[in-house]
Amino acid sequence: MKILHTADWHLGQKFRGNLDRTDEHRRMLNWLAAVIKEEEVDVLLVSGDIFDTPNPQNQSRRLYYEFLRDVTAQGLQHIVITGGNHDSPSMLNAPREILETLNIHVVGCATGDIEDEIIVLRDDKEIPQAVVAAVPFLRDRDLKAAISGESADERIDRIKAGIKIHYQKAAEAMDNYKEDGIPLLAMGHLYATGATASDRQDNIYIGDTENISAADFPELFDYVALGHLHRAQPVGGKRHIRYSGSLIPMSFAEWKDDKSVSFIQFEGKEIKDIKILKSPETRRWVKIHADEKTAEKKLLKLLGELQSEVGASEAWVEILLKEENVRPDAYVHFNDLVGTFPGMRILAVRYDRTSRSLDTLSESEDLDDLQPAEVFSKRCESESWEEKAVKRVSVTFKELLNWMEDEENRPEA
Repeated sequence: MKILHTADWHLGQKFRGNLDRTDEHRRMLNWLAAVIKEEEVDVLLVSGDIFDTPNPQNQSRRLYYEFLRDVTAQGLQHIVITGGNHDSPSMLNAPREILETLNIHVVGCATGDIEDEIIVLRDDKEIPQAVVAAVPFLRDRDLKAAISGESADERIDRIKAGIKIHYQKAAEAMDNYKEDGIPLLAMGHLYATGATASDRQDNIYIGDTENISAADFPELFDYVALGHLHRAQPVGGKRHIRYSGSLIPMSFAEWKDDKSVSFIQFEGKEIKDIKILKSPETRRWVKIHADEKTAEKKLLKLLGELQSEVGASEAWVEILLKEENVRPDAYVHFNDLVGTFPGMRILAVRYDRTSRSLDTLSESEDLDDLQPAEVFSKRCESESWEEKAVKRVSVTFKELLNWMEDEENRPEA
């Protein structure tokens, strides 16, 4: 059996709020469809964050459904899709019954019945070929209700224990198939211990960064397909527990990461091979960190390279200046240097600073890129609070954000 594992498409992302990336996503999904056909993939696993927002625009939904249509038409046997923390469960689940007729299995959220997450993939003769524990992003309410009077550390431990128990229950529900000689797979959307984030996908739950360790996944699972972290990597030294990473860079913090999908070949229950298939470049990400004169030279050199390349992808450029004196027209100045060349866009010109306040972000940060929790964290850093106080107020703030997200994703009556 040949399985392709991908995640974190983030269809509909507007970079820094207004830069549309539909063409990039279209090209990447076309590439993914070509890989599925060329490698004769049997099963596609998509581990969450299909969309960037809970209510994606029509063009993003169209990309999603056209991709599903195309890959099923070319012979892909099964697709399993789980919801991520960016996805709306009700939006993903809405066409579930129709998609199941095409062997496209969608689990947008946990229901309280673990059997709803156990997907048996059968051939034309209804013989099981593989079983998938299609675990979506588990929201706080899916794990265990908050207990009045519990401390921040107790709440953190409760969430982590709830995640481990959920996977144990999934493994128990699949136990009847362990002697059948077929792959037993699991999916997840979380932050596992031992993995490294490129950017700020640090935690989607309250508390500490990691949610579960590689050792916490039951041994029953022959492969664990994870989403949430955008950097492709194995977890905890286990080659069969992997993040596929995102298909395209989501921010300048990911500009050096190779983007890819994971291609797993099984012989019975045994993994014969895992190949990392690198995805093509959809645009160039360039960071220039230098003094003004050096930055000018580097920018003009890049301009010459882009102008001489046939079919070069558009470059997005950030310039971080090593200057003590702030030049108020720096952005205009550098844009005047490159003129109206359509193959380059300067997104930001900033000055290098060393403080960690909200006005002084690190080299890879811009206020437009920050999430509310990150802004709140920086605000906490500017206060002289004890560690316990910071943890307590951070947990409360995270729970408030989760509650607001749940309300936004809740289907209308």
